[in-house]
Amino acid sequence: MRVVFMGSPDFSVPVLDALVNAGHEIAAVYCQPPRPAGRGKKDRPTPVQQRAEALGLTVRHPTSLKTEEEQQAFADLNADIAVVVAYGLILPQAILDAPKHECLNIHASLLPRWRGAAPIHRAVMAGDSETGVCIMQMEAGLDTGPVLLCDATAIGADDTTGDLHDRLSQMGAKLIVEALAKLDDLVPRPQPDVGVTYADKIDKSEAKVDWTQPATLVDRQIRGLSPFPGAWTILNGDRLKLLHSRLADGAGRPGMALDDRLTIACGRGAVTITRAQRAGKGAQDADTFLRGQAVPAGTQLGE
Repeated sequence: MRVVFMGSPDFSVPVLDALVNAGHEIAAVYCQPPRPAGRGKKDRPTPVQQRAEALGLTVRHPTSLKTEEEQQAFADLNADIAVVVAYGLILPQAILDAPKHECLNIHASLLPRWRGAAPIHRAVMAGDSETGVCIMQMEAGLDTGPVLLCDATAIGADDTTGDLHDRLSQMGAKLIVEALAKLDDLVPRPQPDVGVTYADKIDKSEAKVDWTQPATLVDRQIRGLSPFPGAWTILNGDRLKLLHSRLADGAGRPGMALDDRLTIACGRGAVTITRAQRAGKGAQDADTFLRGQAVPAGTQLGE
């Protein structure tokens, strides 16, 4: 098929590769414009742009698709279909209507649960037992379109958002190739009205750990916000990012280290921090971290 691909972050790259490897013709790749990043604040292209250029594909990164000029340029591509995954711009109706088979979106949840911007984070933070990817026909509403295909995966007790991000990206890449191969035979399934939830964008204010919360919630927060933006607490006056944890036995004053192995008391129960990152340093597993900074029993975190 003649495909317009629309995506921007790392999550989208395996999907682009899968479409190319399946033999589809990529008419153009749309992504977010390069933006200042790093210490030098130089414009950095998105991962999708970098990959598309390496593949020799045409790249476009308009700041809006609302103008008649951009909509006509999109229509002139004469695409059979558009595949959209974590693109970052709202698609006006004229864009949705332009391809012969409209636009398909790869969404990282089991719709209608977790429509919106941060479905992977929210699934982990809510303690969901499973998540997945859906191939959805796009319409004007927020992730409301009929679903063509779904695939599910369990959320393990050790899974972080980063773990699921990589797994779901590969699942989405496989599923969209399957969807395009049998598009004419797929029956769109309207989403039910029951079970709708919204995955609001993660706010940085959600990242500070409240040790008075039960351990189950603290553990989900740490794993759900890893690797980005990263849950954090204060240790000896400095911010410490917490990237992985597991539930542990123990009780004590919330935020207090119960041993010298980073087992921290919560409002109910405890968690053991298994991966952390000091400001200006790289992420480290607990053993490596503790060789550089001891945290003896009785140390109070969060103050």
